[in-house]
Amino acid sequence: MAVFDSIAISGSGMTLHRKYLDAVSDNIANINTAAAPDQEAFKERFIVAQAVDYGSGTGGVRVAGAAFGSAEGKLVYSPDNPLADDEGYVRMPDIDLGTQMTNLLIAQRGYQANISAISRATDAYQAALQLGKNL
Repeated sequence: MAVFDSIAISGSGMTLHRKYLDAVSDNIANINTAAAPDQEAFKERFIVAQAVDYGSGTGGVRVAGAAFGSAEGKLVYSPDNPLADDEGYVRMPDIDLGTQMTNLLIAQRGYQANISAISRATDAYQAALQLGKNL
């Protein structure tokens, strides 16, 4: 495996984790988004990852798409909300903040790990160039 392959693989991992961070932050930002009871609630977004050329050592990962949670949400009593029905209920997303914070940490650590791998590969490449200069 060449140095550039490792940089490309880690770069694909960074892209995946950035999309993962975007999805989680969007979920957190909309955790209190209310809808009328007869409408769909905000749907939690998940990123679907797919290995590229798994086992070849040159593939990496890619975003295969997005999956969405339930639009059913949960009914919450909030009579002061302008979207509330006659009984005072609004539809809220069924998103758990604790789970989202855990996902945020996972995505952040994955992103940092890929940055570290790129940094190490770059250092190795630069060291190899220095060896060639001293000959």
